[in-house]
Parts: sequence; structure tokens; C-alpha cells
Amino acid sequence: MPDDDVRRTRLSQLDQIPDRDPEETAEWRASLAAVTEAAGPHRAAYLMRRTLESAGEGVALPPLLETEYVNTIPTAAEPAYPGDEALEARITAWNRWNAAAMVTRGSRQGLGGHIATFASAAWLYETGFQHFFRGKEGDGSGDQLYLQGHASPGIYARAFLDGRLSEAQLDRFRQEANGDGLPSYPHPRRLPWLWEFPTVSMGLGPLSAIYQARFNRYLEHRGIKDTSRSRVWAFLGDGEMDEPESTAALALAGREGLDNLTFVINCNLQRLDGPVRPNFKIVQELEAQFLAAGWHVVKALWGVAWDEVIAQDLDGALLRRLRNTPDAQFQTYATRDAAYVREHFFGADPSLRAIGARLSDAKLLELFRTSRAGHEPRKVYAAYRAAVEHKGAPTVILAQTVKGYTLGAGFESRNANHQMKKLTGAQFRTMRDLLELPIPDSALDAAVVPYWHPGENSPEMRYLRERRAALGGPAPARKVVAKPLPQPAAKPFTALEKGSGGQEIATTMAFVRLIKDLMREKETGRRWVPIVPDEARTFGMESLFPSAGLYSPMGQTYDPVDRDQLLYYKEAKDGQILNEGISEAGSLADFTAAATSYATHGEPMIPFYIFYSMFGWQRTADQFWALADQLGRGFVIGATAGRTTMTGEGLQHADGHSHLIASTNPAALSYDPAFAYEVAVIVREGLRRMYGPNSEDVFYYLTVYNEPKIQPAMPEGVEEGILKGLYRYRTAEGTVETPADAPRAQLLASGTAIHWALDAQRLLAEDWGVAADVWSAPSWTELRREALECDAARLRGEDRVPYVTRALEGAPGPVVAFSDWMRAVPDQIAPWVEQDWTSVGTDGFGLSDTRDAARRHFGVDPQSLVVQTLAALARRGDVKPATVKEAAARYGL
Repeated sequence: MPDDDVRRTRLSQLDQIPDRDPEETAEWRASLAAVTEAAGPHRAAYLMRRTLESAGEGVALPPLLETEYVNTIPTAAEPAYPGDEALEARITAWNRWNAAAMVTRGSRQGLGGHIATFASAAWLYETGFQHFFRGKEGDGSGDQLYLQGHASPGIYARAFLDGRLSEAQLDRFRQEANGDGLPSYPHPRRLPWLWEFPTVSMGLGPLSAIYQARFNRYLEHRGIKDTSRSRVWAFLGDGEMDEPESTAALALAGREGLDNLTFVINCNLQRLDGPVRPNFKIVQELEAQFLAAGWHVVKALWGVAWDEVIAQDLDGALLRRLRNTPDAQFQTYATRDAAYVREHFFGADPSLRAIGARLSDAKLLELFRTSRAGHEPRKVYAAYRAAVEHKGAPTVILAQTVKGYTLGAGFESRNANHQMKKLTGAQFRTMRDLLELPIPDSALDAAVVPYWHPGENSPEMRYLRERRAALGGPAPARKVVAKPLPQPAAKPFTALEKGSGGQEIATTMAFVRLIKDLMREKETGRRWVPIVPDEARTFGMESLFPSAGLYSPMGQTYDPVDRDQLLYYKEAKDGQILNEGISEAGSLADFTAAATSYATHGEPMIPFYIFYSMFGWQRTADQFWALADQLGRGFVIGATAGRTTMTGEGLQHADGHSHLIASTNPAALSYDPAFAYEVAVIVREGLRRMYGPNSEDVFYYLTVYNEPKIQPAMPEGVEEGILKGLYRYRTAEGTVETPADAPRAQLLASGTAIHWALDAQRLLAEDWGVAADVWSAPSWTELRREALECDAARLRGEDRVPYVTRALEGAPGPVVAFSDWMRAVPDQIAPWVEQDWTSVGTDGFGLSDTRDAARRHFGVDPQSLVVQTLAALARRGDVKPATVKEAAARYGL
């Protein structure tokens, strides 16, 4: 190798920093080389780690991103355990038994459930319930628990033990059709007194937990509520951490020092089909991720049985073996006999062979089958104490367990145990004996395994009640105390209802103006939570920056570059705006925390999440479903909406389908308002329905447009039609005069398409003598839902006619419906329209061009709509077919 290449390989990042004492540096390096030569590289590495550990007490060094594969907290450093371990062990045993019994009994209906996850995590939950998780009977908030969905049988078993569920309810696990069953996973909408947070789909729980912890701080910093005692606990699976959403916001939590947040990751090393990291180590990988993101990491890996073995590891051979053995091999060790472990784990190194020779077969099996920190309450308690006492950063606890623990050899550490839905009678007997439960053989002879309860006055139940009383009541629990908000003054709404006069404004700007006025309301203004993913200036929201401020837990530590401008970028600790950067997922997690604050903290907040084009519903539809499950309330605003109102953005930005996606969400009330006054009516009604005396668990989705138009004043008597979804805006008589016997048509349009309809109305009259009425359709989806309700009522013998049918009753001619959305959006109401139906829309991918060119391309410009209307009339015989061809030629189509 040439000298220059050798020199290049020896270059260090530190070479560019002046060395004040090169001789001292050389001595340190020489000492390390001497240790390496005399005692080996592993001894040198140990000394370096010790040195770095000491340096961390006063020397500014970045942390190592990986530590040894041992517990963070040595046994000798564990705090005294404050509870009665014997009683807690019996309570945990009852929960294990009843969880397994519930799932096994459910399997008779072919429903089953998951057993192995809770079996591995039972002590992770029970230690929290006995000593850490705060209930809501104190300050009304307590702790927020994001519980692993697959562990729900264990949570139901505990609720049965503490008297909140009956045997009959347990037997309705996964049987909800009659309204009295237990949902499979944490679903607040299905069981609103118990579950607070939905955690399946996986990955959304970790993301939501981070933003919940952050929102707790937001409430405190803004003076809404003191949440300083609330802690967010998120229980996660190691396989779940592969979901991108699971780790998407780790840096946010670290950056903002959310020490009110604890992740507990159950590292049983198995995902649904097999090992999480067959050829690697998931614990070490997660440790590096979290440390790099600024988290405090506590590894709770090995039980007490490992202490004496690790103490014999004088040259580090055991630590190297633990560090280098892949997870899949550990899973194998947990299922093989002692001879296999002795040969394959200890046999590869002379030092290890000597250690293994001193261990009995029983000891070997204990080490690899059962001795995990996650199964020992003292280890779990020490980790939790370290989490709650740590300040300045969030904590993640990496707790190692055995999946299927206590369920017997047929379950423990088996690849298939996630799909195993029941235990046999023999397995239940083995489990009973292992857990030392006083269940007689005669009780196990029946065809159905029994539930078991120690009795209301048993020592276990007295202890459980005492502990929960000390911690503020039952958990998990969801509690809603009615706290309706006063309705705002009429003035902000009437300003939009009067129209814009001669000024052209977009409905996006109209909405922003309305919210800006509502945020000034004395009673409710501070409860508005504006949420935007780094597009505030796009939506004209920069006017809110200096007045409302952008939330930052550190305030503003710099002098903003635009400080000399009126609308400067102002961050504040009590700022009101949540500007999440380029993260729709983070913004919606913010929205969810704010939208459910009425239940979580007893403080109703009014969030509005405004996003750009399709990057809301399309990108985060799964989160919107979870929002609905969590019974969230607030306003979701799809700004710069529609396929053709944006110019130059092209295929990936032009949104023509979000309303179709939104229509699938039962809790979303979707509107596509055409005028500013429609926005005013919808928002006022939304505030009444979501925050009034009879609050409803819904949220509003409005699409608004960036196309400036003259906003008309609101006609009289249209409020009902706006809210129901359809009203006649302008009759044919309001255009060019047409003969009394002129062909008639009905033009239905939503959003910005109302302006194409009005132009088409004029062209039809002037050029073709056709009299067309123009209808505004603010909500195709709400029309459809009301029609479906009428259909269901008729099956019950009620005589109900859908609103859309009644509204259009007797309207002459065909109906032509169009919007800036794909045809399937207006097609939702076609079955209930008695007239001949034609829909026109922007199906296909978007494109970059002028609005006029894009609308001509999709066939939704006024001239194209005229031709479509003439074609509908021709099919009825109201105009000659040649007229359609003539019109197309005249307009150059």
C-alpha cells in the first residue's frame, strides 16, 4: 500500500483539533496498547468502559450506544421491595390462570385469543398495578397506560379479580354482537369505562404515547391543568418496534426531555411467526436506537440465578458469549435439555467449560428456561423505580422474558405460540401445580376449565384493594366528567355569513380567519389547539405566530431571523400552536391527544389539524381509525383540497379521493363546503355537537380550497340543507331567461365545483336554451349515511324517506353531480336519487398544469359539464343527440 494510503487510514477526526499535550496523549495510548498485549483486547475494552463510565460523571462525552448484555442495575444496587411478594405472587398467579381460562373457553366458539404474550409479561404489568400506576380518583388524570393489545386477556383477568368484570362477561370475550361482550383488544369505543387508548394496530401505541406525554406538558405549560404527576406508560412488544411508527418520534421525546414517559418493551425475542432477530440481538439494537435518540435505557435481562454465574466470569468469556449469541439460539437453549446447553453454550471456550462444569443440570435449565428479569418482581420494581426517578429524559426499559412463561413446555419459547389459542386439561394441571393454586382436581375434570377467585375477603383481595386505593383507584380506567363549553359569540360566524363583498378569498383563508377570531373568545379561546405539519404559511396562518405563539418547552432560546417583521416566528413555552415539522403522523398523534383530553384529563380542548392536500387521510388513515376508536373530538381540515385547485404540484399532491377514504370512518362527519358561509355553519354546529351539553363522540372533516373567489352572503333558510348535505343554491330563473317549456336539469356540486356549475348553468341557458338549477352539496357522505339509516328504519316497519330523495323530489330533468373528487364520491347518493343520474369527477392521477387545463383534461370545466348535461338530456329525449356533438365541437372538446 502506498505511504499516502497508509497515512489516510490512520487519520482521525481528532487530528483537526489542537492537542495541547501530545506527550500525555501518547502515554495514554501506549498504556492501552500495553494492556491489550498483556491481558488481551477484552480486558482493555473493560478498562475503557470503566473509564468512560467514570468520565460520564463530569466529563462531556457522548454515551456509548451499546453496553454489555447484562442488567443495567446490579442485584446489589436494587432498592428494597416495598410489597408483599408472596401475596403479589398469588395475585399474579390468579391473573395468569383466569387469562388462560378465558381464552381457552373462548376457543369453544372458534374465537380464541392470545395467551403467550401476557404469560411473558404478567409481572411487568402486576408490578406496575401494585406500586406505580396511578388511578383517576386523585387529580382526575392519573397515569396514562398504553397496554399491549395481545396482553388484553391478562388485563381482563385482573379486572375480574378486582370485581369490575363478572364471569359472564369473561365468557363474552370476543363476542360483542349483542352489545355486552369484551372486545378482543383495547378498544375505548367498545368498552369506554375501561380502555383509554387503542394499541392495535401495532406501532401506533408508541407514537401516540410520546405525543400524549408531550401534550401533558403542553397542558401544564399553558396553564390549563397541572399534569406534573401524570406519567405515560407504554407497554410494547420487541417485534412491534419494527413498525416505522414505533420509533418515528423517539428523537422528539429525547429532544424535549419527556421524563414523564416510560416505554416498557417486553423482549421475549419472538414476533408472531418466529424470532424477532434470528441472527442478531434485538435488545442491543433497541438500546443503540434509544440511546442515540437521547433516552435513558434500563436493561432488565437476567434473573437472580445468573448472578453467581456472572460473578465467576473473571476474563469476560461469559459476557462475550452472551453478547455474541443470536436471539434465535437463545430461544433454542430455552427448549433443549441441560446436555445441549452444556455442550453448545459452555463448550466453545475453556473458561466457559470450567464455569459450566460447576453448574448442575437443574441450574442450567433454570438459567435458560426461567431466569429472566421480567419474571422477577424485584428486578422489575428496580427498573420502574429507576425510570420514575430519572430526570431530564424519557426512559425505556428493555425487559427480557420468555414468551409463554408458565404455560408449559408446549408453549414456552415456541415459534407457534402466538397462534396457540388453548391449553389442554393436562397443561392446566401442570400450570396449576407450577403456580401452586388451590384448585382441586375435581374442578378440572369438567369439560370447561373453571375461572377461579380467592374470595372477596381473602388476603389477596384485601391487599389488591389497599394498593389500588393508595394509588388513586382502579386502573386501567377511562373517566368522563361532563364539562360542556359555552358556545362562542355569533360575531365570528356572521362575518363569514355576510360574504366577502368585492374581495376574492379562498375558503382556506375564510376558515383561518374564523378560527383566529374564535381563539380570541374569552371563555374558550385558549382551548383551541392549532396543529399544522410545517405548512402554516401555506395556509395563511403566519398571522397566528406572534399572537398565539408556537409551543416549545424550551421557549425561544435564539433571536429569530424575522424578529423585525410584524409576523415573526415566535416560539414560547406557553405557545398555543403545535407545529410538528414534516410529520403528518406526529400531527395526528398530537390531534388525538388533544381530541381526547376531555376524558384523559377532564379538560375539553378544541384541536384543529390542518394539512396539505392528500397528506392527511391517505397517509394516516389508520391513525384516523384509532382516533375514532379513542372517541376523539375536533376539526380536521384538508386544505388546498381537490384534484385541480392546486397548480403545478402534480400526481403525488393532487387529492381527488380523500373524501372517499374519510367516508369509511364512521366517526368522521365529512363536509366539502363551497362557500365561506357554509364553513361558518358547519363549524358552529360542530362546536355544539362535540362540546355542548350533549357531547357526541365524533370529529369533523372539512375540505377547503386555495382558489380565491368572491364569497357570497348566505341565503335565507339554508342552514338545515348545509348540515344535512344538500340545498338548492340558485334556480334556473336566476340566470338567462329561458322558455317555459325549456329542457330542465339539476346540477349538484360540492366545494370549488360550485363555481363550474354556476358557469355551466349560464352556458346551458345562453347557448342551448336549457334551464338548470344549481344545488350545493356540502356533504355527499352525510347524505348517504342518513339514507342508509332510513333504509334500516324501513326494515323495522318505519316510514322514513331519505333527505336527499325528499330534497330532490319533483325536481325536473336529470341530475348531474360533480366535484373536484373522483366520481365515486358523489356516486354515494345515487341509489336514493329518483331522477336519471350522471356523475362527473376527477378520476385518475393528478397532473401539473393550470387549473383551466387540468379541468379540461378531467372533463370538469364548465364547457365539459355543459356537454355532460346535454348528453344526459339527450338520453331522455329532451334534446337531440346531434346537440351533444355540436356542443363538443363548439367548445373544442
